[in-house]
Amino acid sequence: MLVTGLSVALGLIIAVLIDRVKYEPLAKSLIFLPMAISFVGASVIWRFIYAYRPASAEQIGLLNAIVTGLGFEPVGWLVNPAINNFALIAIMIWLQTGFCMVLLSSAVKGVPNDVLEAARVDGASEIQIFRRIIVPMIMPTVTVVATTVVVLVLKVFDIVFVMTGGNLGTDVIASRMIREMFNFRNYGRGSAIAVILLIAVIPVMVANIRRFRQQELNR
Repeated sequence: MLVTGLSVALGLIIAVLIDRVKYEPLAKSLIFLPMAISFVGASVIWRFIYAYRPASAEQIGLLNAIVTGLGFEPVGWLVNPAINNFALIAIMIWLQTGFCMVLLSSAVKGVPNDVLEAARVDGASEIQIFRRIIVPMIMPTVTVVATTVVVLVLKVFDIVFVMTGGNLGTDVIASRMIREMFNFRNYGRGSAIAVILLIAVIPVMVANIRRFRQQELNR
């Protein structure tokens, strides 16, 4: 839920802000760029960013180079159970924010300018326009984007497998399924986990289909 909430929120905020700048295409391209990278490729990149070495050694990881440059001890981002899940969540947010931004930007551009101008004439601030006009009018798109990200999060495997192998408290449904089937040769349990994953995804897909049909009827 943290990945979904932050990805959609950041995507929406960026979509609204970028809509007001002259270099909108360039900014959108840069923010959407991570979506062009595979999950495995992104994981390899972030493994170097999170790389950890003892305090006496030279740090090759970007984050620990910054941390030690500020005078602090290097942090084991992927081996510390208190923060390693948040480190993986940050990668998913980095990948999905651009996707959310592109879809929500199209929805924001569909809000009639007459409505926005009328609100400004009536004295509404930009924050009030965002909260009371833009968000309610694009809520169907926000819901669809959110449910799509939920499905992606439920079936994520590549990032966890490459970064931690599902160890140190970072196991997810897909990685547990793979470990049960191919590491432990427990095919029954692996199949049961696969069924659970399917059952978890079905309600989200049904909700999306119903919303699509409702939108078609409204047209």
